[in-house]
Amino acid sequence: MSDAASPDSSGSLPRRGGPAKVVTLEPAPPQVNVRVYRAVLALTYLPVVFSGAHLEIHGREHVPPPGTPLVLAANHRSGLDPFLVARALPPGRHVQFMAKKELFAHVFGWIISTGGSFPINRAGNDLGAVRMAVRILKQNGTVGIFPQGTRGGASMQGGVALIAARARAPILPAGICREGRRWIVRFGPPIEAQGGIKGVTAELGERLRELAQPVGERI
Repeated sequence: MSDAASPDSSGSLPRRGGPAKVVTLEPAPPQVNVRVYRAVLALTYLPVVFSGAHLEIHGREHVPPPGTPLVLAANHRSGLDPFLVARALPPGRHVQFMAKKELFAHVFGWIISTGGSFPINRAGNDLGAVRMAVRILKQNGTVGIFPQGTRGGASMQGGVALIAARARAPILPAGICREGRRWIVRFGPPIEAQGGIKGVTAELGERLRELAQPVGERI
């Protein structure tokens, strides 16, 4: 062994060319446990059934086929929203929601983590959550985000457009509303994340307002 590659008295190899670079490993994207995912969708649909309501889906033809990256953005009105939107997607599309970190505790946290969701700290700009979303999309996954942030929020956050632009993924707008005994999820044509964050966010906000409007009785 040459002197250049020999350990020093401490047993460590000497450094070359200055301080060694510290490499920070990013956490791997969460995987979707399909059995848990389906079980959660079945269980969370029970309140809808027991209340005498049902789910009605419009615009499924706008959902791109599985195996391609997709950002799903929906308005937020109730705790059932993520599960209804996930249920409305065609088979093969498993959405992984970006959810507030407070939900990732105890048994419920384990359930949604196993289903593929991941936390975001809403107290500030959580760049780790943004990078996680991009990594999921780079693996042709589906990331679900509520750009209003909170239920019934009036302002749109720009994170959806930013994530979609970084991952070069389209944004699928989804409007959620309730009319009598009908829960309605309506998908619109995908939006390309081009033309600037503010412009895309404004377009998305307008689309969501339109899609969340009552659709009227079916003929």
